[in-house]
Amino acid sequence: MSFLSRLRGGPYEVPPLPYPSDSAEGLAARWVQWVASAGTERDPIEDTTGEHAGHNQPDDVFFLAGSYGKVLHRRCVVPGGRDLFLPVFNYWKSPAVGPPERAGDAWGALTLDGVDLEPLEITTPVPFVVAGALLNPVTFRRKPIPVTVWGLWARVPAPAPGTHHLRVVAGDGHAFRLDVGYQLEVAPVGAIRSS
Repeated sequence: MSFLSRLRGGPYEVPPLPYPSDSAEGLAARWVQWVASAGTERDPIEDTTGEHAGHNQPDDVFFLAGSYGKVLHRRCVVPGGRDLFLPVFNYWKSPAVGPPERAGDAWGALTLDGVDLEPLEITTPVPFVVAGALLNPVTFRRKPIPVTVWGLWARVPAPAPGTHHLRVVAGDGHAFRLDVGYQLEVAPVGAIRSS
């Protein structure tokens, strides 16, 4: 890396994840990296409309986000044939040296088209590295930082083309609560690509 690259804060090399990328832990780690890649202007958790939902999406799944304790309704287009992966409730820890603690009173509910889906508890006991955009919501810096995450997550099998309604309601068992609805327009397979 050149002196000027270091001075400007990147680009940084990030080691591979300590988990298979398609495993539950790998997807949770990749989701955190996705959020960190967005920076403040396209933060998917802060997005009030869904306009940034397609930004930096991977080719194998489509990530969705909750909120920082707000009630939100978003609308977005999802490429057909992709599973959805999202936290119902989660938190990350950085810099991390070991596994995060479980949020004991956390709870969450997820529905797709009125059908309840059961979230899974996922934790990343081995820290993974995040090098995100400047002022990103995970590490706040570009420099690589070890991170762990705990949460209640869902991998939703690829919805059929058409309109779908997804809703997440969750909380920490104390004062924090979120309520996020999505109107998902799922395109036919191969009809669109994420940006």
